[in-house]
Amino acid sequence: MNQTIQIISPFNLALAFVPVLVVLGIMWRWSLQAGHALYAIVRMLIQLLLVGYILTTIFAAERAWIVTVVMLIMVTAASWIALGTVKHLRIRLYRQAFVSILLGGGLTLMLVTQAVIELEPWFEPRYMIPLAGMIFANAMNSVSLAVERLSTELSRGLEFEKARSEAFQAAFIPTINGMLAVGLVSLPGMMTGQILSGVSPIVAAHYQIVVMCMIFASAGLSTAAFLYFSRHALRQLAE
Repeated sequence: MNQTIQIISPFNLALAFVPVLVVLGIMWRWSLQAGHALYAIVRMLIQLLLVGYILTTIFAAERAWIVTVVMLIMVTAASWIALGTVKHLRIRLYRQAFVSILLGGGLTLMLVTQAVIELEPWFEPRYMIPLAGMIFANAMNSVSLAVERLSTELSRGLEFEKARSEAFQAAFIPTINGMLAVGLVSLPGMMTGQILSGVSPIVAAHYQIVVMCMIFASAGLSTAAFLYFSRHALRQLAE
C-alpha cells in the first residue's frame, strides 16, 4: 500500500475556501450573521496554522515536561469553554469542571496510551497530544451539555436526582449517535486520516475502535464526576 500522503499546495488549499465564500455570500444576503461566521473561519485558519508550527517544535523537542504542560493547558481551556453554556456559573463551577475533565479524561488517556498502545517513551508527543486533544475535547462537550441541561431542569423545579439523570442522558446523546453512525454514515477523522496516509484500513479500524472506546469512557467518567462534584453548589442555587 502506498505510504505517502498527497501534499496540498497553498493554491490548492485556497481552492477549499471557494465554497466557503459562496456560503458566506448566502449568509450575508440573507442577513444571517455572516460577520460572525467569517470571524470563526479566520480564527480557525490562524489557530490551525499556529498549532501546526507549535506541534512541529514540540515533536522535535520530545520532552516529557513540555507534553505535560500542553495537556494541562488543554484541560484548563476545556474546563473554561465547557461552562460557556452557563456563564453566570463559570467561577463557581470552574474547579469542579477542571477536576472532572482532568480525572475522567486523564485516567482514560493513561489507560489507552500506556496499556493499549504501549507508547515508548510514555509521553511520545505524536500520539499523546492528538489523543489527549480528542479525549479532553469530548469530555468538555459532554460536561457542557450536562451542566446546561442540569441548570435548565433545576430552574424548572425538578428534583436534583432526576435532573442529574436527565443531564447525564443529554450529555451522552452525541456520543451514542456517533457510535451508532460510525462505519455506516461516516468514517471518523482519525480513521480517515490514517487511510489517507497509507495505513491499512484494518489497522485504522483497530485504532478507531480504541478512539471510540476512549471517547465513550472519557465522556461518561468526566460527566459523572462533574455531576457529583458540583451537586452541592447546584443544589444551593436551585433552593
